[in-house]
Amino acid sequence: MFSGSLRGRLLWWLLLPLAAFVSISVVISYRFAQNTADLVQDDALLSSMRIIGEDIDWVNGSVSIQIPPAALELFESPQQDTVFYRVEASDHRLLAGIPDLPLPAHVSDSPTLYSTHFADGRAARAVAYARQLYDSGHTEEVIVAVAKTEGSRDAMVWRLLRPQLSGEVLTLILAMVFVYLGLTFELLPLMKVKDDVADRNASQLEPIRVARLHVELRPIVEAINQCIARMGQQAATQRQFISDAAHQLRTPLALLAAQIQFARQRDSRDAPLDEALAGMHKSSRKLTTLTNKLLLLAQAESAAPVNVRERIDLSGLIAGVLEELIAFAQSREIDLGAELEDGLYVTGDEALTAALVTNLVDNALRYTQAGGRVTVHTQRRDGMAIVRVIDNGPGIRADARERVFERFYRASSYAEGTGLGLPIVREIAHRQGGSVTLESNQGGAGLVATVEMRLWTGAI
Repeated sequence: MFSGSLRGRLLWWLLLPLAAFVSISVVISYRFAQNTADLVQDDALLSSMRIIGEDIDWVNGSVSIQIPPAALELFESPQQDTVFYRVEASDHRLLAGIPDLPLPAHVSDSPTLYSTHFADGRAARAVAYARQLYDSGHTEEVIVAVAKTEGSRDAMVWRLLRPQLSGEVLTLILAMVFVYLGLTFELLPLMKVKDDVADRNASQLEPIRVARLHVELRPIVEAINQCIARMGQQAATQRQFISDAAHQLRTPLALLAAQIQFARQRDSRDAPLDEALAGMHKSSRKLTTLTNKLLLLAQAESAAPVNVRERIDLSGLIAGVLEELIAFAQSREIDLGAELEDGLYVTGDEALTAALVTNLVDNALRYTQAGGRVTVHTQRRDGMAIVRVIDNGPGIRADARERVFERFYRASSYAEGTGLGLPIVREIAHRQGGSVTLESNQGGAGLVATVEMRLWTGAI
């Protein structure tokens, strides 16, 4: 029933024995109420029988009886039970009452209490005894029996049981409520651990705090922390390998590029050789770019989230990046402009923030057609700095806008690229407490890349 909920399963196991206890208690209370009602009813029957029996006497040599009203008034109740009596002599001569009242198999001078049924199916409780009458040496045995239907008896059982039953049910309900609230309160630390893990991004490998956890939960969280530590060590080793490999590749790649450039400058009349050298130069440049991107990605991943508290002039930084990229934009005949808000300061790492803007603008320049337009726009909103890079290029299909943040994925082969620019942008944005989104430009032409970054407050 509660297979998917720890709270539900604990509640079930706690309430199951409590419900069993309440059930047993109700059964015991019911038996007690029955015994009490039977005792009261039997006492009333015995009293009525004695009153009737004491009024039997000899009159003119024969047995006579007058039923006093007090003998029947004992049974008055709101349930209006039916009272039956039967008084007969030893020769089965009926002296009073009805002959249909069943008698027990054996009647003695001691009262016999018994349960019986009438021909119409009604159940009754009865008592009978035999009284010996003596007159002038003559002995006469008279049997007196009194019976009453059980409506008042059943009502008394319910009156006795109802307070006990109400108390038991109320106890069970209160127990369910308090146990549920107690489990909810006690499981809050576990829910906080769940939220702590759920709110983390894939590269956040800090250990989970165990200070306020229950003793039973700490071994589980400590085991998770050990797993996180091993994963962090492995991730750090991988990042260090990428960084070291990129550093080691930079020098030979730079030498290779210089040597190819030198070879191309030599006077040669071998056209195939010149074509091969040009291809080698292009491949060498692409390999250098890829190496630099891998190194930058490794640096972004190894940075602690929102750990650096530098005050960065965002507008000034963007202006510097655009100055470096203006030559590239002119070579592609692209109008590169900016609408920057003054006094816009953010918090983060200046080098990584510059890399974020550079990759974002460079990506827009590469995929915008010749004669196009790329504009960088900044503003502040809701405590965040908003950077938008707007172009009128071919844009990105809606189904591919999330995949372009995957490493080495390219949505188009329209321009050269490494497939690492936008993954670097997202990694840096997340590391500095921001986000990046892509959407179509107004009118459906082009792309708008929006980055949100935390404003500098001075108190961070």
